[in-house]
Amino acid sequence: MTLPAELLAKRVRPDQLRPGHRFTLEAHSLDTEQAAELLFGPGGRWGQALCRFFRIDDPARFVLHLRLAALFHDLGKANRDFLRAVTGQAATPQTLRHEHLSALLLHLPAVRKWLMDNPALDLAAITAAVLSHHLKASGDDPAWRWGQPRTLCDRVPLYLHHPEVLRVLRRAGEVAGLSGLPDLPRQDWTLSGPVFTSALADGHRTARQLARELRHDPARRGLLLAVKAALIAADAAASALVRQGHPLRAWIEEHVHRPPLRPEDIARDVLLPRERHLSDLLARRGGPPFAYQTFQLEAAELGPRALLLAPCGAGKTLAAWKWAEAQARSHSFGRVVFLYPTRGTATEGFRDYVGFAPEAEAALVHGTARYELEAMAQNPPEQEPATHGKRFLPDEAEARLFALRLWSRRYFSATVDQFLGFLEHAYTSLCLLPALADSVVIIDEVHSFDRHLFANLAAFLDAFDVPVLCMTATLSRARREQLLARGLRLYPAAEDRIRLADLEAREAHPRYQLEPLAGPDEALERALAAFRAGQRVLWVVNQVARCQAVARRLAEAGTKPLCYHSRFRLEDRRKRHQDTVRAFQQRGAAVLAVATQVCEMSLDLDADVLLTELAPVPALVQRFGRANRHLRHGPDFRAALYVYEPEGGRAAPYRQEELDAARGFLAEVGRGALSQRRLAELLERHAPGDPAPTGNARFLDSGYYATPGSLREEDGFSRMCVLDDDLPAVRACLEAGEVLDGFLLPAPRRAVLPESNRPCWLPAYLGVVSGRRYDQDLGFLLGEEEL
Repeated sequence: MTLPAELLAKRVRPDQLRPGHRFTLEAHSLDTEQAAELLFGPGGRWGQALCRFFRIDDPARFVLHLRLAALFHDLGKANRDFLRAVTGQAATPQTLRHEHLSALLLHLPAVRKWLMDNPALDLAAITAAVLSHHLKASGDDPAWRWGQPRTLCDRVPLYLHHPEVLRVLRRAGEVAGLSGLPDLPRQDWTLSGPVFTSALADGHRTARQLARELRHDPARRGLLLAVKAALIAADAAASALVRQGHPLRAWIEEHVHRPPLRPEDIARDVLLPRERHLSDLLARRGGPPFAYQTFQLEAAELGPRALLLAPCGAGKTLAAWKWAEAQARSHSFGRVVFLYPTRGTATEGFRDYVGFAPEAEAALVHGTARYELEAMAQNPPEQEPATHGKRFLPDEAEARLFALRLWSRRYFSATVDQFLGFLEHAYTSLCLLPALADSVVIIDEVHSFDRHLFANLAAFLDAFDVPVLCMTATLSRARREQLLARGLRLYPAAEDRIRLADLEAREAHPRYQLEPLAGPDEALERALAAFRAGQRVLWVVNQVARCQAVARRLAEAGTKPLCYHSRFRLEDRRKRHQDTVRAFQQRGAAVLAVATQVCEMSLDLDADVLLTELAPVPALVQRFGRANRHLRHGPDFRAALYVYEPEGGRAAPYRQEELDAARGFLAEVGRGALSQRRLAELLERHAPGDPAPTGNARFLDSGYYATPGSLREEDGFSRMCVLDDDLPAVRACLEAGEVLDGFLLPAPRRAVLPESNRPCWLPAYLGVVSGRRYDQDLGFLLGEEEL
């Protein structure tokens, strides 16, 4: 067989590369090895951080395995199918994925015998990283089963004796201290050929044996996981940086290996600007000068693992930043990562804290971050005191680096998915994992995590060594005990409260008056009466269709209620969010808003009257926290809380057991004055217990393999869509290279129009829904059948 002149690793235009560089298989393999050593060498920040994170005692051995995985990871591209795919005009199907072939090479007897001459090598760790570096390898899933042909072809010509392959192997021998080269087969891969069939069978046997062994060998598992994660980061760097013409060494030295954060850095960049802003706010309101509360100062001294429980509006976020500042005195880290459960809370965290940092140091990271940053840039300075005059959006060249552009950032406000998604093999999150390992991590609103997300959080705390502060206002006893069992220190504990008169007074103050109602009709009467009396009224229901129905009834009664829920176009939802927050901030003006559970975290509201459908205990406590939040009417004022059963006794979207627990909770609460302390005590008693987390996660348990999963419980009812009325504008955005986020709308799958209504140019993940069902004030209109 005639060998090609060169083997390519990527389809790249010549003008995308720096002069004299080719994206050949050999060049990319060597670039990836170099990137691995530059990123994670034992003397660098990330090498030290990653070894601590994965609890690796021998950094040099880790880097040896990583460099060998980098050299082997793409050797499977030395085949005719792949070469045609990267050189042909049309897409060429590949019978075998290249990384599946790369891992097969590592199970050839001659290759294994050669590598085993170095007794320090764990061949399973190298092979697992090679096989799984595209997250599309499984032992049983037919879609990604290792070695499963993807076409009807039963033969793939291989170029294993190409000079580029031999030079890469020679380099691997130099790295591992091996002599000679293994004798590679000269025949093609065939479906029934004995050489590769035997290698594949050995691979599957080894994978099964490894899965059993890793359960009882955490040190070996740590090495394997570290090599798998670091190879993905090194491969991403070698691909993106070379493609954009960045010299590897210079770029990595500039963006990765920066000095650790000092306490004075965190104070200068975030805390002091936030303090000045709060002082200005208090001065304009005629209040006392800004001063830290005792609990905020004490929270700073909690140590590397802590659980902070403090009431809504108490100042937990400021306490968390003081904790990060204190951690910099005892730990070496380069980043502060603040994680939130929703995009809305992450955006508010950026707007209130992270955005004060220099624009080159701060990042907002979630699915629609670019859109939110563009909107902030257009707002007047009084609305954006932290971000005004700064440009946080990447330029075109920086944007093409994707996740790598975030490696240089120091302060993050992000959704939990963006950084913990690696536990379910999310690619972007795996690229950010080295930055996470070099961080202190603050995780907010942990009460709101669904069972699967909370189980992943528990697995994260079990498996990795990184400073973590979890926090929320209230937490069920079961979840609190599960977090404490993982080494988190509770604050404030009973012995701490003796010193916390300010926090104690806040928690014990009777700020609510609770009264059950007969149903939605009585709730309507109370809402209208309170609004007409000049009060700020928030009405919370459990589903979007009922939110829209209540808003219609209020409008029919002569009011103009604000309606806020998740099924708006993002552009309209952002405006509705701003309008709702501003309405409740106005003093002396009556407000009437109807919302779903989206108000429980992402809206900083302070209502005088709160009406709500029955909901799970944690949700009720969060909703109650939207009333009399800041005690602005003085110590004698009590916000009215009204609770009623959903019409027809519907439990959805919750479980019946959760509502049964809520009924018991309300029965014990009774009528009359109520404090946040009393709510927290009864929540512990009545919130249903979760199953104890097992500590398992896809990333931790996959061994040889890797396929993506979901960090949260999956929502099978919704699909991201655009309105058919918006299709011309959407197409114009696509052609101009602009973001589509403002047009996106999460719609029920039942409402999605047939595929025949979907234009071929629309991205595959988007569906189309009818614009006739969209109302600017009410959002996407839902019927009872879509509840």
